[in-house]
Amino acid sequence: MYLAESLASQSIAESLLAEFEAQASLTRKFLERLPEDKLAWKPHAKSVTAGQLAYHLAIVPGGVVRGALMNPSPAPDFDSLFIQPASRQEVLDKLDESIATVREALPSFDDAAMAETWRLVAGEQELVAMPRGQFLRNIMLNHWYQHRGQFSVYLRLLDVPVPATWGPSADEPPPFMQRA
Repeated sequence: MYLAESLASQSIAESLLAEFEAQASLTRKFLERLPEDKLAWKPHAKSVTAGQLAYHLAIVPGGVVRGALMNPSPAPDFDSLFIQPASRQEVLDKLDESIATVREALPSFDDAAMAETWRLVAGEQELVAMPRGQFLRNIMLNHWYQHRGQFSVYLRLLDVPVPATWGPSADEPPPFMQRA
């Protein structure tokens, strides 16, 4: 009963922010393991490089929440979403910027703003229309998790220990067991 009451008293933004905070530190663990000498490595000719994928992981949350501030929001230049970084530190710095953006912008949305239909447009063409909260859940979080999973495969193929997330990886126990 306590959990249900606690969740019911949270705004949508507070709920998303709490989840984001827990996941940001896990994502940082993944990005910290990117080998500096493998930034340009890719597992397949059709794949992005490890550095590009890491950079994308770093910028997604902040970029998505910035887009959600505008309504309608112009579609991003998708080429700018997969930039080749010069170093792992550049990726980590972008992650720090992204985290700061989410922490600043996400609490500005009340539940009415989260329920408002948010639109993504390319010129006069509407590409997406959905409740803002659903957009933030789907793209800021779920899309982020999907790419983090993709990045875990890159780490595995590079023979880098994969961090645990909700459960164990083949290399370490889940975070709640690491604290014990």
